[in-house]
Amino acid sequence: MAEQVDVVVIGMGPGGEHVAGELAAAGLSVVGVEAELVGGECPYWGCVPSKMMIRAGNLLAEAHRVAGMAGSARVSADWAPVAARIRDEATDDWNDRAAADRFTGKGGRLVRGRGRLAGPGRAEVDGEVFEARRGIVLATGSKPQLPPVRGLEDVPFWTNRDAIAAKEPPPSLLVLGGGAIGLELAQVYARFGSRVTVVEAMDALIPMEEPEAGELVAEVLGREGLTLRTGARVARVWHSGDAFTLVLEDGTELTGDQLLVATGRHADLPALGLDTVGLDPGARWLPTDGQLRAAEGLWGVGDVTGHGAFTHVAMYEADIVIRAVLGEPGPDADYRALPRVTFTDPEVGAVGLTERQAREKGLRVRTGSSRLPSSARGWIHKAGNEGLVKLVEDADRGVLVGATTAGPAGGEMMYGLAVAVQAEVPVETLRHMIYAYPTFHRGVEDALRDLRG
Repeated sequence: MAEQVDVVVIGMGPGGEHVAGELAAAGLSVVGVEAELVGGECPYWGCVPSKMMIRAGNLLAEAHRVAGMAGSARVSADWAPVAARIRDEATDDWNDRAAADRFTGKGGRLVRGRGRLAGPGRAEVDGEVFEARRGIVLATGSKPQLPPVRGLEDVPFWTNRDAIAAKEPPPSLLVLGGGAIGLELAQVYARFGSRVTVVEAMDALIPMEEPEAGELVAEVLGREGLTLRTGARVARVWHSGDAFTLVLEDGTELTGDQLLVATGRHADLPALGLDTVGLDPGARWLPTDGQLRAAEGLWGVGDVTGHGAFTHVAMYEADIVIRAVLGEPGPDADYRALPRVTFTDPEVGAVGLTERQAREKGLRVRTGSSRLPSSARGWIHKAGNEGLVKLVEDADRGVLVGATTAGPAGGEMMYGLAVAVQAEVPVETLRHMIYAYPTFHRGVEDALRDLRG
């Protein structure tokens, strides 16, 4: 017989853990289902440990920038403290005891295993069935998307998890994928001594962002010694002895000691039993309404919804679902000002629509841009001051619908522009603000001036 509970949360990543914990703390009987680690990708293999690696690599780069500005400095890269810090953060080599105790301490019940739907209001975990009086929440995240490359499934390639867990950098590294994850890890490993080659099928790096941002990052990575191959498709791959070989469609062969595949992520919907509630298991993402409801008594949170594979999206959606399950009123999800950051050096922050996306929506677009090196703060900063600001305006409404801020603090600079996009602050109002001098943020004022021109 099915066990009666109030809520079942399948997937205890950041969003799922937040939903399950808050509902349990509110007094509901909650079963949280997790097949791997409570907390999900972010604290163990994703955003947190990768930024620890990036922080370490940035410190090395800053030390090399001392010359000509503050005397001289001699540094040598050492991966050991990086690997040790990651293992410490992941709690004794990827142990989720603290996170699990945090959830059960709020009154929730943790069930280890793979959960799936077993009909309306019913969930199954390795043969154990739960009937949820209030509903079920799917928060199963995503997994690496492998490109259709002949031989790839037969070789011991790295995913982001392997790159995070590595105890030492390889002498050479091939990176398949020039998006955010691929570039962040590529730059880190290059700064710790690996000879890195990035292969991207699209014609630009970070292809989902503004082309100017991709060009800037490509210029910096090239100066740092990385080999970049854009517009390059891989036909096949093999592994022999200790080396990987990529064969491009034009016949070029690339070799490396290790291969990292970072070509995007996808939701594993076929494993969730969606057909038992009348939903399409062959869909790319779980379709949801403004309250993240996929069907009566069924909600989705995080990567599985397709609104962005970011922890901040999962947490934002989790709050909406918590209110919905508790029957509390609240606004629908609004993704107009969705922020994102590629944590390369320089960082690339972005919010809302790119120029191309805005034009594809049929908007009458006006853009303005500025370069950070031409600003007073850029001149003062000197070394590593590469950066830009690009604004995308809906000219008919006179409001920003998107912006990109790349530079030494690109992710932080983007905050004010995210507020402007979300609140639809008139561009004329932004022009008449006071921008602190000398800051990188004054690049926004320069871009607004260019927007008017």
